[in-house]
Amino acid sequence: MNKRIGFYALQKVAGEPFNAYVPPKLPPDPSIDVARLYPDLEKATHAVAQLNSVAKSIPNVSLFLYMYVRKEALLSSQIEGTQSSFADLILFEDAQNPEVSTDDVEEVSNYVKAIKHGLDRIKGGFSLSLRLLREVHGVLLAGSRGATKLPGEFRRSQNWIGGSRPGNAMFVPPDPENMMTCLSDMEKFLHDKSLPILIKAGLVHVQFETIHPFLDGNGRLGRLLIILMLCEGGLLDEPILYLSLYLKQNRSRYYDLLGQIRTLGNWEVWLEFFLEGVCNSAQQGLYAIKEINALFEADIAKIESLGRVKYSCLQTFEYMKKMPQLSVPRLAQELEISAPTARSALNTMVNLGVLEEVSGKKRDRVYVYRRYLSILENGAEPLR
Repeated sequence: MNKRIGFYALQKVAGEPFNAYVPPKLPPDPSIDVARLYPDLEKATHAVAQLNSVAKSIPNVSLFLYMYVRKEALLSSQIEGTQSSFADLILFEDAQNPEVSTDDVEEVSNYVKAIKHGLDRIKGGFSLSLRLLREVHGVLLAGSRGATKLPGEFRRSQNWIGGSRPGNAMFVPPDPENMMTCLSDMEKFLHDKSLPILIKAGLVHVQFETIHPFLDGNGRLGRLLIILMLCEGGLLDEPILYLSLYLKQNRSRYYDLLGQIRTLGNWEVWLEFFLEGVCNSAQQGLYAIKEINALFEADIAKIESLGRVKYSCLQTFEYMKKMPQLSVPRLAQELEISAPTARSALNTMVNLGVLEEVSGKKRDRVYVYRRYLSILENGAEPLR
């Protein structure tokens, strides 16, 4: 008998029988072969530590986090099917008009707020718990699309993945009664300190996705849970490691490995994949930091060579780090300068090769910090 595999609870909906999968509690039994995983664990831990260290040296870490968290939110929501782009999210949060459904962009914006809420609570001394997960879920599903999906509450009915009903579904999570037992056991494991935090995060992510405790938002919250665990565990000071790009690029493998855990108890293969993803994501983060810093330094040097217009251009440049696409009226309003001054600064920066004008109009022109936006958008194109 394989004790790493759970059991199926026979259930019925509208007279039709189906089997709901109930996973065994964590940690797995037999225990995880950490020796087998050690080379991958060492590489991933080193990469995360390096990223954490370099992030502290960023001149404007709050700005970097502002953009970085939004990229994670965007990628995580894309996996669930939203069609937002990075530019759409920026426009939505600045009360401009995105090119896609505002419901889609609201979901991404909620993810940003959910990460912030969870991390603020943890930094305030609140432990990672079922209560905190409910709070974060409530933020995640705030708004029109999630209003009917019990935001902030565990489900009280059966859900399923794939298919039109539990009887023909690809996967059926635990029924509500067994689900609460599974959640209670998972919460106890969150406080277990017997395993390295990266291994533990990999285990909890799968367990959460298998339990699927909410009517909606389980995928997004399960990925967010990884970030919360690494920050609470002291591996990260800020949420600067995002796995959603890796999972987006390896979706088939990801879902296949989740299935293998449920049918074979094959945790080590999943953890090798997970640790590779952590390592790759950390290295991508390091590269992005270096690219952005180099770009900013080069562009500031161009602006510093200017005469009197330099000061309004520097102000504009700092604002465009946060809002890399804008118009003359928006800039004039935000910096409290005249429209002619704003226009002059933007056009000067176009002539320097820092910005691009993308509307092609004589009036209502739109300016983009293209090279910066390209770094941020790398890998974050909507799935089609």
